[in-house]
Order: sequence, then C-alpha cells, then structure tokens
Amino acid sequence: MRLRRLSLSSFRGHPDTEIEAAPRVNLLVGPNGAGKTNVLEALGYLCLGKSFLGASDATVLQRGAPHFVVEGSLEGEDRPDVRLRVAFVPGEGKRAFVNGAPLDRLTALVGRAPVVVLSPDDRDLTAGGPVERRRLLDATLSQAYPVYLDDLLKYRRALKQKNTLLQQTRRGRPLAPGTMDAWDEELALLGGRVVERRRAFLERFSDLLVEAHVLLGTPGGDPTLRYSPSSGTDGSDDTDALRRALARTRRRSGELGRTLVGPHLDEVEFQIDGFDLRPYASQGQHRTFALAVRVAQSLFFRERTDEPPLLLLDDVFGPLDPARTRVVLDLLVSGELGQSLITAARPEPFSGVVPFEDDAHALFHVERGAVTALDPSLSTTLS
Repeated sequence: MRLRRLSLSSFRGHPDTEIEAAPRVNLLVGPNGAGKTNVLEALGYLCLGKSFLGASDATVLQRGAPHFVVEGSLEGEDRPDVRLRVAFVPGEGKRAFVNGAPLDRLTALVGRAPVVVLSPDDRDLTAGGPVERRRLLDATLSQAYPVYLDDLLKYRRALKQKNTLLQQTRRGRPLAPGTMDAWDEELALLGGRVVERRRAFLERFSDLLVEAHVLLGTPGGDPTLRYSPSSGTDGSDDTDALRRALARTRRRSGELGRTLVGPHLDEVEFQIDGFDLRPYASQGQHRTFALAVRVAQSLFFRERTDEPPLLLLDDVFGPLDPARTRVVLDLLVSGELGQSLITAARPEPFSGVVPFEDDAHALFHVERGAVTALDPSLSTTLS
C-alpha cells in the first residue's frame, strides 16, 4: 500500500497538518522536538490502531483539545484504494473507520496497510532480552494473518485470567475441581496454534533474512535464527507439547502465581555463523543485523500480501556509516521495499542520493507542528 494523503488534527503537537506523500521516499527534516516522529506515529495509528511508541491515547491528544483525528488515503497495487480514519474522544474511547464505515473492533485495522517501523531502539532486537523479538513475531504475523492476531489476543486474555486465579490460590482461595485443567487446556489449544504459526513463519523468514543480508551488502558471516519454545520440543505437535509442559509446571506455577510456559515466554535467538549475536557481535554488527531484520520483514509482507509495506524510519541513519547509508537509501529510492517516510535532523546525508527533483520523492520541513513541502533545490542548503 502507498500513502497518498495524511491529515492530523489535534494530534501531539500538530493542530492541523496535511501531507501529500510521494510514492517512494518522503523525507521530513527539522530540529529535535519539531514533531517529525509524531507524523510517523500518526501513520502507525492508521495501520495498527495504536502508537508504536507505546503512548496512551490520552497522552497523544493535544492538550486542551476535545478530540484527535488521524485520516489517511492509501492506494494499493493489487488491493483496492482505501481511506482509513482513527478518532479518539476522552471518555468515549477510540473508533476506527474504513471508507467512512465504522469498524466493530479496532483490531480490524491491523493488516489493511502493513507497516514496518525502524527506530534507534531496534538495537534491542539483537542486543536485548526476548521481549522485543517476540514483539517482532507478533507484529509481523498479526498484520499478515488475522487468525493469528485473533488467537494471540484470546491466548493473552486466557493467560491473564489463569494468572489471576493462580494469585488467588496463592492467597488461600480454593478453586472448583477441574478449573485449572480447563484453563490449561484453553492455553494449550490457543498457544499451540500461536507456536505452530511462529515456526512456519520463522522457517521462511530465515531465508528472507539471508536475502536481506545480501541486499544490504553486509559482511561478516551468515545470519541464522533459532526458535526455542518455552514448552520445549519433545517430538510431539505444539499443542501436545504445551499441554504436557503446563501439567509439568503446574505446581511451581501455583507457588509463584504465574504461568511458567507458553508462547509469552518463547525465545528467538539471532545468530551469526552459529554464534549468539548478543554476547559476540560488535556495535556495528548489531546495527546492521537489526536493519537486515527490518528489510526481511518488508520482503515478507510483499511476498505474503502482494503489497509493499509502508516503511517508517525514525532517525535511523545517524549511527550508520556513509557506505551503509548509501546502500539503504538506494534500496528505498528504488521502491523495492515499499514507500518510505523518513525523519532526520538534517538533509545532508540524503543529498545527491535521493533525487528529490523526481516526483517519486518528496522533501518536507517540520517545525512547531507545521509541515511544509520544500523545493528540491533546498535539500542541500536547509539546516
């Protein structure tokens, strides 16, 4: 999908902003705090129904405003054009609309316009704990397979309810016979399907990661993945394995007041030449591997949905060396990965690489919540 027009009303520092996007590279430059990231965040609302920064809706609402509205018009290569709208009113909540019709569930937005977000925090994908890698799995699969998102949300609700019961039993409250059996069976059925889908995805994603590694011209070893479900791998299917693991850990789960196995605790290990990336990789290897993960994610969306994703790159070029920056920008200029919206404090790294004089690309200046389309000739002089 490609963004044609984006409008923000009372969203963060943007009282009334409208952007006409170019089909490939859209660069937003301006000083820190000007509102560049907020534009990407607003587009994330249209694609995911929420802030990819983890902010609450009340926080996003401009101070003193009665509501915020984000609206975007998108065109597809194979999918029909679509108009998406998200509105939030304090005390009433958040609503989503597609072509003017309200959606029953906010999650029905997810996957209509696949999105890939690149940010400086991506280093946590490779250097941090398993939470970010599970989030990568869930964000990708939820946008590609509505049934996965449905199973994941049901699993999380069942897990929350079971953990509440475990905490109550720790405090001495008795349960009716069979109660914990019923919850464990629910978790095994839902969690088994989540794990099975993750396995199938990672098998394909590992090949796409190698392809991304090649596209980026990344030296220094071959990338691989290893998925380690917390329920273990005992040769049975994932539902049976999780069912047995839940039974095996039930006593300890009761003592601690939380469920000790399931997809909420699974791990994905990123490797270079068979070695865990976390303790062995250099700073540069962490950055380039995380970048390759996002490129692979983009390739997956194009393959799975027959549509290129929207790429939101928030201040990611600063840590990259000039050679790696040039490779990434050449990919973005080609449009092979999809349409991109990029934030940067200065335009110099893009000058001479992104041909802003071409209508396929656009340059914008952002300051104090105002976004202005700029003449391409200013790309080398704007500070």
